[in-house]
Order: sequence, then structure tokens, then C-alpha cells
Amino acid sequence: MSRAPITTLALRSVFNRRLTAFLTVLTVAIAVCLFLSVQKVRDGARDSFENTISGTDLIVGARSSPVNLLLYSVFHIGDATNNITWDSYQAVANAPGVAWTVPLSLGDSHRGYRVVGTNNDLFARYEYGHNRQVRFEQGQALDQLFDVVLGASVAGDLGYDLGDSLVLAHGGGEVGFIEHDHNPFTVVGILAPTGTPLDRSLFVSLEAIEAIHVAGPTGRGMDMDHHDHSHEGEPEGDDHAAAYDLEALQPDQITAFLVGLNSPVAALRLQRAVNTYPQEALQAIIPGLALAQLWGLVSIAEKALTIVAAFVVASGLITILISILTSLNERRREMAILRALGARPGHIFVLLVSEAGILAALGAVTGLLLTYGGLYITAPIVEAEYGFALPAFSPNLNDLALVGIVTLAAGLLGMIPAWRAYRNSLADGMSIRL
Repeated sequence: MSRAPITTLALRSVFNRRLTAFLTVLTVAIAVCLFLSVQKVRDGARDSFENTISGTDLIVGARSSPVNLLLYSVFHIGDATNNITWDSYQAVANAPGVAWTVPLSLGDSHRGYRVVGTNNDLFARYEYGHNRQVRFEQGQALDQLFDVVLGASVAGDLGYDLGDSLVLAHGGGEVGFIEHDHNPFTVVGILAPTGTPLDRSLFVSLEAIEAIHVAGPTGRGMDMDHHDHSHEGEPEGDDHAAAYDLEALQPDQITAFLVGLNSPVAALRLQRAVNTYPQEALQAIIPGLALAQLWGLVSIAEKALTIVAAFVVASGLITILISILTSLNERRREMAILRALGARPGHIFVLLVSEAGILAALGAVTGLLLTYGGLYITAPIVEAEYGFALPAFSPNLNDLALVGIVTLAAGLLGMIPAWRAYRNSLADGMSIRL
């Protein structure tokens, strides 16, 4: 008997036991799908986080942990422990070697999306991925006091277009308890998709942040945690911005700011100067190092999930072994007939090993299809809810290697029942055990 007929015979044998084979393949498919899903989500989160910001040498904020500063300033996760004064910001911005700075003021939201108070330098200086710059899909940058620029996800999810009006709310929750409805904003720009938290953000000027928190058009900006929200004396209508004194709207405090240097080698020197700044408790972090700390914190959870997924795959392979072992006694007469037709013990051995490999290969390929089908469905949801993009929807060499490893491992396990069948003699196969 040649190898090709044995492979065909193995396929027919699997088909004849299709219910058992289906359940076995399904078990392997779920195991492989779980293993691949853990890997894809982990790699997608890591790549998305690492590609969120580039070209920024330092991030400066109130003194806290580097990871916390990185999360709330760049990824808009969590909140700042404290604000920093405008004077401290100006001191660092005017320090030798500083090429540019981008101030950030957080603390407001719109229907669950973060509002970022900043200036137009953000659109010119912020880079993500491999030094890709932010660009406008529609409209332009901030010009008037109550202009707002929307990230791609905000505009798409909420259905906003240029010229639409919206109202900001104090706080970062899904529902704002204090809405600044006395100062509506007008959409003047929509950013192109970036796959970063920028997509889920709204951008207004620092002066606008101050304006919505003052008592009236001639009032001064107050501490953002203790705002007076009285509406008395506030202007109404389309010209409400004209009643504010822009010079009086210079912020007293901001949340954090990004720093670009003339020479990156000066980053450590400026970082030390900021961290030892005598007038205020400031902290400067290098984004790449803070990201490394973040992955160090979550590496234990990553390894634990990978180990659990690997054990699930192992249990799927053991299911194949159990399925073949439990069917050996029922198939004794089948093996005897094959032997009578000229099959040697070696052919029986190869037959059972082939069955194990076929079941594993079918399960692994099915698991691969389930994984990428799930990614195709859930990727837009994950990006919209959590702001990071999952990997491309096409198998790579690692995925194909996993299919090969699972098939090979199943073949090795299949040698156990194959060896038992190999040892059965023709007489034993034709006899009836009581």
C-alpha cells in the first residue's frame, strides 16, 4: 500500500466517525482560537500603544508615577493627580534647548469623549506611528474662541459635520453632571483617522477652556476643580465669543505638556532639571522609557494568559488522543480486515498517526479562521471603545507555524494509540473479547 491510499483511508475513516471527529475538531479549534486571540490582542495593544506618540522627547506634568503621567496625558486613561501652573510651563518652554511645547488641559468631556484644551501646535507637532503627522480630513485648525476640532471616531460615532454645534461638560464620564451649555462650540475641523486616542478626542483652545469656566464674559478663569458655573451676565447668540477678553483668558494652570528638543541628547539633562524644579513638584518622563515600564507591569498578566492559552491547546490535543484511544477497541475488526487485505502493521501505525494529524490540522485551521473572523468583527468595536487597533486581518508566518506545531504535536501523540494498534496481531483482531 502506498502512502497516498493510507491518507485517503484516514480521511474516510475520519468521515465515517464524523460526529466524534467534529467535536474533536471543534475542541481544537476553540483552543487554537483562544491562544491566537490572546496573542493578537496583546500584540495589537502593544503596537497601538507604541505607535500612539513619536517625535516627542519629554512629557511634563505634576509629580506622580511615570506610567500614570503617560496614561492620562497621551492615552487619556485616568486623571492627573494635580495641575501645573502656567508659570512653570513657561519656565520649561523657555529653557535652553527646547524647540517646541504643546500644552494640554484635561478635565472636560462630551458624551463620554475626552476634551483636550491645547493650541494649534498640537496639529503641527504631534506625531504618531513612524513619525506620521496629524492631518485634517475636513475643515481647518482652531481659529475662533469657541471652535472645536473633532477626532475621526468622535465625528463618525456621533454624526457630527462641519458647522455643527455641541456643548461640553465638566468631568470625563459618559454623562456630564455640569454642562457648559451657555457656551456652545462650533465644529471647524475633523481629523483623519490615526488609530490613536486622538480619534476619540475633541480639541479646543486653552482660552476656550478658561472661558467656559468663568462666571461671565469679563470674569477671570478659576481653578478647574472649583469653578463657578453661574450664567448671569453671559452673552448669548452667535457673537457670544466677542464679549470675552482674550487677554484675561490666559490659563492659570494646565494638566501637562509635550516637549520637543533641538537635540534629543539633551533630554536627560532637561529631565533632571524639571524633576528637581524648586518652585513646583514637576515630573518629566521620556515616553519610550515609560512605555517600557508599563509593559513591565503587565508582562506577568501577559505570560499568565499565554500559559493558560497554551494549556487549553494542550487539552485540545489530549482530546484527540483520547478520541483515538477510546475507539481502538471498536475498530479492532476494521484493523483486522485491513491486515487481511494486505496492510502491514506499519500501515496501521501510519493510518492512526495520519488521523490524529488530520483532526489537529482541521481544528487548527478552523481556529485560525475563527480568530480572524472574530478580529474582523470586533476590531472596529475595540478601536472605538479602547482606542487601539488590532493587527491586520491576514495570517502571518507565526500563525502558520502554530498550525504546523499543533499538527505535529497531534501526530506525535497519535503514536501512542498507533503503537497499541501496531502490536495487535491479526488473530487478536479477528477474535471476540468477552
